[in-house]
Amino acid sequence: MSGDVANFATVAALVAVAEIGDKTQLLSLLLVAKFRRPWTIMAGILAATLLNHALAAWAGLWLEHFVKPEYLRWALGVSFIAMAAWTLKPDTLDESDAPVKASRFGAFTGTLVAFFLAEIGDKTQVATTALAAKYSSLWMVASASTLGLMLANVPVLLMGDAIMRRVPLDLVRKIAALAFAVIGVITLIGW
Repeated sequence: MSGDVANFATVAALVAVAEIGDKTQLLSLLLVAKFRRPWTIMAGILAATLLNHALAAWAGLWLEHFVKPEYLRWALGVSFIAMAAWTLKPDTLDESDAPVKASRFGAFTGTLVAFFLAEIGDKTQVATTALAAKYSSLWMVASASTLGLMLANVPVLLMGDAIMRRVPLDLVRKIAALAFAVIGVITLIGW
């Protein structure tokens, strides 16, 4: 695999695994239960995530330009290790994240608004910012992280609670945490 393809796959895989059991995945489940329009909800999630993660990647690139490379490497390494610890904490969906108020706009707009707002400050958004600073690519990271988020959410939208009952979320959280920790250590030692 070429370097660009490997980086794209790494970003997509990290975000996909980090999204499993995340509050935005729980929001996807609530949205499909409320609206019963999985394809429309998918379109809303895609639009919200593209915008949100493009902004997050832009922030990562902005940081890269204003922080000295040696400080950035340490900050990124530590942030990936912190992301590993954060990934181990199970998410819950706050009432403020629920699609109740946004539902008056219909399935697409309600999903777009609810998902965009729920993703602000979320693990996958923070990871996207750090990954953009690491890989120095807005569009590669934004598109790969969006793909990863969609890979985790589309099955939930299409097969809902049948999947949620069979996936051992604790194991998935541990795998995601290990992946973030490994990337953090690799970043700290300068690979």
